[in-house]
Amino acid sequence: MKLAFLYAGQGSQHAGMGQDLYEAYPLFRQILDGAPVDFDLKKLCFEGPEDQLSQTRYTQPCMVAFAAGVTALLKERGIVPQAAAGLSLGEYSALQAAGVFTPREAIALAAFRGKAMEEAAQDIESAMYAVLNLDRNTLEEVCRKASEKGPVYLANYNCPGQVSVACAKEQLAPFSAAVKAAGGRALPLKVAGGFHSPFMASAAQGFAQVLADCQVGQPKLPLYSNKTGAVYDGDPKELLAQQIVSPVRWETIVRNMIAAGADTFIELGPGKTLCGLIAKTDQTVKTYALSTQADLEQIVKEVLGGC
Repeated sequence: MKLAFLYAGQGSQHAGMGQDLYEAYPLFRQILDGAPVDFDLKKLCFEGPEDQLSQTRYTQPCMVAFAAGVTALLKERGIVPQAAAGLSLGEYSALQAAGVFTPREAIALAAFRGKAMEEAAQDIESAMYAVLNLDRNTLEEVCRKASEKGPVYLANYNCPGQVSVACAKEQLAPFSAAVKAAGGRALPLKVAGGFHSPFMASAAQGFAQVLADCQVGQPKLPLYSNKTGAVYDGDPKELLAQQIVSPVRWETIVRNMIAAGADTFIELGPGKTLCGLIAKTDQTVKTYALSTQADLEQIVKEVLGGC
């Protein structure tokens, strides 16, 4: 068995996430209680309200804190990854799992990143669509034609037949119509703006300045970059600053991890989004989703029993 940890980005957060883990495990409590943020992270995770939890500036540190907590719980039981990756925001949790950041450092960076991205979204009105049922070449052509009338960018290459696109708000209706005419479906995403695109340029600039002052180590295990789809090589800070404005090559990451021998994946986060993307990419590998106490105990039993 070659085990990989995967960390989700925004979208799977929900009120109540982590509450059973917090009540059951002192180590999980320690990480959430020690989160370096200026709001009650624990209360927001457990009680909401949902609309506040879904605001980028709150979602990002909450998700990273949750991920750091469950990563620590697995490590406490002797389960550590042989490779790691995270989609979008999840890359920070993967960096923490790989020893680049401590839990507090990762949460603090996520809090700054979330604020910067939310502010960038307020400065430029933009949005995102998940586009389904179009091959990449067709979608690229749709985007090329649509961009003649306003900015449209390919943002997340999630899995075969599913790509996220960032566009100016005035492009929402015409772009959706163009996708439909080409035989696909365009579903609006509940995010604050056009992430992983040039719409986030101001956030990337501000975040690069913060990263410049950080002490960053090298990953202690193979860690895959959103920007390149390959294992990190070089200074992590440079890739992280670029990540905010660059497409996420998630399908490439998954395929590269499997090609490198990963055959068992654990998604650490309050949902099963990444397990679903893997199933659409390669059905030969085993996947688990860890979001509750029951999930944790089942994974510990099955993974340790299979070693």
